[in-house]
Amino acid sequence: MSFTIIEQCPPRLNRSELAVPGSNSKFLERAAESAADVVFLDLEDAVAPDDKVSARHNVIAALNDLDWSQKTISVRVNGLDTHYMYRDVVDVLEGAPDKLDLLMIPKAGTAADVYAVDMLVTQIEQATKATRRIGFELIIETALGMQNVHEIAAASRRNESLHFGVADYAASTKARTTSMGGPNADYHVLTDPDEAGNRDVHWGDMWHYPMARMEVAARANGLRPVDGPFGDIKDPDGYTAQANRGSVLGYEGKWAIHPSQIELANGVFSPSEAEVTKAKRIIEAMEQAHKEGKGAVTLDGRLIDLASIKQAEVMVKKAEQIAAS
Repeated sequence: MSFTIIEQCPPRLNRSELAVPGSNSKFLERAAESAADVVFLDLEDAVAPDDKVSARHNVIAALNDLDWSQKTISVRVNGLDTHYMYRDVVDVLEGAPDKLDLLMIPKAGTAADVYAVDMLVTQIEQATKATRRIGFELIIETALGMQNVHEIAAASRRNESLHFGVADYAASTKARTTSMGGPNADYHVLTDPDEAGNRDVHWGDMWHYPMARMEVAARANGLRPVDGPFGDIKDPDGYTAQANRGSVLGYEGKWAIHPSQIELANGVFSPSEAEVTKAKRIIEAMEQAHKEGKGAVTLDGRLIDLASIKQAEVMVKKAEQIAAS
């Protein structure tokens, strides 16, 4: 272990993150009753320019009037390159003091972007004498943001999570796709021809590199990596496949842009009973090994050691966190 100890962000459950347009009051009410771990009330992409101000008022009312006590609640403000952002931050934090857990910053491109919002939020908290400290969710959705992802992740002690905004990232990198988070049939390789001249097609994951890079930046700074949207709400199998990919890489959860995706995300990012049982057996086996003065032991024909315990403890802690929610 390095002498540098990574400070971990608050351990919030973040399996599913429901996106809700601030312009729709009925959706806001339903979101408060949903099974999502985190809900972000959107003032950015889901709201038309003419509705920005009214959506802001809706969000303030929802924060004050609805019961969010069983959820982590966030607001996605507009981008720093718009004239809406400063009023989003000021009006929401002053209009609903101590009602918000997180602020979501879209299209974070540099560490200075995070610094600017941090300064504004800090001044508002001091002026309103707020007792609940606002954390930051940062969406990495541009080539600039991905280039600077490590600096962005370390830019503020308020930072809690990095989110992969796949659609805007695709546009920023000029990727040849119009899907939102799905695979692409053209991103594949061919095997060499067999004796009959036949060749197999092996699809690849065009999003693997940015997903893996963002995950490392998040974990290296004690943050939660969260996968972004999957656009085809009528394809639960496709959503589940993409979520499983993120889970295997080490992601905490995935966005749900429709309520039907909440249960899918919660399922994928919750360890199964069999996985938890196996993890507990690993921990018990290593505890017995230590009593016997051994540094490693075999379990079910596989070698386990100190690294195995760390992996198992992650699984068990996640299960305990879910059980306590």
